[in-house]
Amino acid sequence: MTVALAIDLGGTKVEAALVRGDGRVLEHTRTRAATGAGAAADRAVGEAAIAAAVRGCMEAPEWREVSAAGIGSAGPVDLAKGTIAPINLPSLRDFAIAAFVRGLTGLEEVAFRLDGTCIALAESWLGAARGVRNVLVLVVSTGVGGGVIADGRLLSGAGGNAGHLGQLVVERVEGPVEAATVEGIAAGPRTTAWARSRGWRGETGEDLARSYRDGDPVAVAAVGRSARAVGLGLVNASTLLDLELAVIGGGFAAVAEDYPDLVAAAIKEHAVNAYAAEIAVVRAGLGGDAPLIGAAALVHRADLLG
Repeated sequence: MTVALAIDLGGTKVEAALVRGDGRVLEHTRTRAATGAGAAADRAVGEAAIAAAVRGCMEAPEWREVSAAGIGSAGPVDLAKGTIAPINLPSLRDFAIAAFVRGLTGLEEVAFRLDGTCIALAESWLGAARGVRNVLVLVVSTGVGGGVIADGRLLSGAGGNAGHLGQLVVERVEGPVEAATVEGIAAGPRTTAWARSRGWRGETGEDLARSYRDGDPVAVAAVGRSARAVGLGLVNASTLLDLELAVIGGGFAAVAEDYPDLVAAAIKEHAVNAYAAEIAVVRAGLGGDAPLIGAAALVHRADLLG
């Protein structure tokens, strides 16, 4: 059974692990390095973080079985040019990540996709979307991202950026357009900031979750506002793509036990066409392993790639 090097690059960390052909993450190979503000300001810091995570995997005895690498990266990405331009890591704009990993590892086969599309691949392969042919998988965390499986195949789009649900505009507001997007409204930090602006005294998503369970009216309103924005994004996607299922993951989606139900209610309220309201909403099945499993799926399940 072949082994893939899987890499997940995001705004706060880069994580790498070796993943077997059945999707099993070899836990003893999992290596993390911080990105954050340092990597956002200095490309050398970002490159060093990626190199540290990859080299941690290369020290594992299973490295001799590795045949190829898969990378899920924060976007936008440009598959034709082989580059990434992560919004939260501006120093890595136009960074040739696949070529960089080839140079580090000596591997000839290195594939990359948007991180949201990798998570969609993972959930379609082994998670909550298994066996579903038309699904949008999204992550609600410090940002909001997603990936689309259409007619059983990954939908990448012209440049590899299909699935950027977080940047759909769903409200009319005064000021920067980012404040009117799904991410600008629904993401964890945006939601807690909105609650604080209305007198809530907590700080974190965990604080908000406790306040929500206690019935605090501002916390209830904040979580409902987040879920509504996600629902609006999904109803637009479902109307366009005729989806069967939405799978919701990410740390902030755990802020309320009924978060998927709130999203589903918003979809039903705002759908114009009846078929768009029929999309089911469920929680993701793979948790924190999804980004790495999805990156590995670029190697192990290339048959799913559009």
